[in-house]
Amino acid sequence: MNKRGTYGSMADRVARSSQPEAAEAAEAVAAVPVKHCWVTGAEGRVPGLLLEWRKRPDGWHARVVRPVRDHAGDWVVVEEWLPAGLLDPLG
Repeated sequence: MNKRGTYGSMADRVARSSQPEAAEAAEAVAAVPVKHCWVTGAEGRVPGLLLEWRKRPDGWHARVVRPVRDHAGDWVVVEEWLPAGLLDPLG
């Protein structure tokens, strides 16, 4: 198998990466506001993905994707709104 494979030579790949489509795709990825966080709940502290914030009459809430255990004890992924007090930054 040669190093060029199905992707072409290094020069071809560099030329394609400078095309507008590649720049637009990179900007779209950079614009995604998803952030990593820790969520404290019944399962203890688990990793989550923070998707958005919303101000409610009782305070700030976050839309989060995180793992939880189902009735059989298996891990499943859920998306839910949680009070800000249950979240911690990743760092």
